[in-house]
Amino acid sequence: MNDSDSTDLTHLDVEGRPRMVDVSEKAITARTAVAEGRIRMERSTMEALRDGRGPKGDALQVAQLAGIMAGKRTGELIPLCHVLPDASVEVELGLDEALPGVTVRATSRVHGRTGVEMEALTAVALAPLTVYDMAKALDRSMTIEGIRLLSKEGGRSGPWQAPDRAPEAEHR
Repeated sequence: MNDSDSTDLTHLDVEGRPRMVDVSEKAITARTAVAEGRIRMERSTMEALRDGRGPKGDALQVAQLAGIMAGKRTGELIPLCHVLPDASVEVELGLDEALPGVTVRATSRVHGRTGVEMEALTAVALAPLTVYDMAKALDRSMTIEGIRLLSKEGGRSGPWQAPDRAPEAEHR
């Protein structure tokens, strides 16, 4: 394996051992990533969360904070993921009658040498886990699903949009 060969795995050294990717030579650019996920639950559970009757308090507010905290700590949680202390992480949760359940959207931004996709995805993964923890006394059958990257911008590879997402559907 040759370090300069672009077809090589980026997180393995020439002997196949894990390594951090050196991003020090990459250009600093504005980078943004948006991810989504959801947690399905019994309608009565969603109504209890909406009405503030969760057994542990305001599950949506706590989950929003947990998602932000998780996104900010991504580099500590995922091996070989760069720590991005200047990244911003925004998390929005909404009740969705059609599921029924809660939808989560996270947007991460940074001016840096590496992307923020993992920060957005980590935030979206932990927020529904927190909803589950906060409401499990009401409904242990909740299902977390649909965690995915919707879009990314910035960096060498340029913009990317999930194939089933129209650009105008993106909100900032």
